[in-house]
Amino acid sequence: MSIRERLSGNEASAFAMRQINPDVVAAFPITPSTEIPQYFSTFVANGAVDTEFVAVESEHSAMSACIGAEAAGARAMTATSANGLSLMWEMIYIASSLRLPIVMSLVNRAVSGPLNIHNDHSDAMGVRDSGWIMLFSENNQEAYDNLLMAHRIAEHKDVMLPLMVCQDGFITSHSIENIMLEEDSEVKKFVGTYKPEHYLLNRKEPIAVGPLDLQAYLFEHKAQQAKAMKNAKQVILDTAKDFEAWTGRHYGLFEEYKLADSELAIVCMNSTAGTAKYTVDRLREKGIKAGLLKVRVYRPFPAEEIAKALSKCKAVAVLDKSDSLNAAGGALFTDVTSGMFVNNINVPTVNYVYGIGGRDVPSTDIESVYTDLAEIAKTGNIGNPYRYLGLRTKEGK
Repeated sequence: MSIRERLSGNEASAFAMRQINPDVVAAFPITPSTEIPQYFSTFVANGAVDTEFVAVESEHSAMSACIGAEAAGARAMTATSANGLSLMWEMIYIASSLRLPIVMSLVNRAVSGPLNIHNDHSDAMGVRDSGWIMLFSENNQEAYDNLLMAHRIAEHKDVMLPLMVCQDGFITSHSIENIMLEEDSEVKKFVGTYKPEHYLLNRKEPIAVGPLDLQAYLFEHKAQQAKAMKNAKQVILDTAKDFEAWTGRHYGLFEEYKLADSELAIVCMNSTAGTAKYTVDRLREKGIKAGLLKVRVYRPFPAEEIAKALSKCKAVAVLDKSDSLNAAGGALFTDVTSGMFVNNINVPTVNYVYGIGGRDVPSTDIESVYTDLAEIAKTGNIGNPYRYLGLRTKEGK
């Protein structure tokens, strides 16, 4: 039976980690993810878990320790944000290339510089092509649920890839919300025991991890990683189906909110979806057919499924909480439009970069996007597809 509680996103993540009881947690503090290992360390000190907690000297060392532990056959977890993830960068790629199913809580924050500790998605977007599965969380409940599903996905024999669970710094990480928690015994049963097939401490099978990989083999190994990422899509859906049967909470690759008959649609991720849902409800009361597509699974990217879901719309706006600085829009916009093009879906689509460095995004800003979409649907004229939302210049709204 589920337990009703009130927790912040960071508390919920640490609580999930306690229930999972990983073999190793290695972490270094950085705002706004610091509370996750801080809360978890109290569980270690109180004997609530038998995890080996490694207090390292940097985030690079945190990921290195997780890699070493996972390669040895242990289940490893960590948490970080922004510049901490940047410091891990070298090891992030090594973790995925070695096919180590490490699970990380990434509390999204702007990457310096200049220094900013508030929320945007520049940290996650910086490693979007590093070979990690990426799940995004609208609220505290979803962050908790994503972590409960994470190991089942990452450790699947057809996947064996690291996975990060993203949530918005301060907006969800430090905000207390009602949440439904599951019983410890049921969580352990659902997550299961980690039984790697190949690991360093297996005396019956001596292996090398991370050898030199030159022209003769690296290409094939990268193709194997890509195949594993494709495999992850079905594993995510299968895991979510089992999760729903257990908890009653449904998750797909993305969430369609009043999208079935919508003419005007926004695509976004994480906590902005809550504001967008409120705005959709208000517009629906006025007879405007507004809808929302909230991306949950960003890697692997469900390009074909998203294209199909948006195919009946008259105009679409993709909201990016980071700027690729490429003069051609944000990363989510690029992925969505590429998927639509490849799948022969031609719907007028524009991009809005928004919320950089924690800039507030009220419902009035979201409503203004739908107003723009209504004009595009009416005239067929996109104008400049690369736009800003909430920018205090003539280029923004």
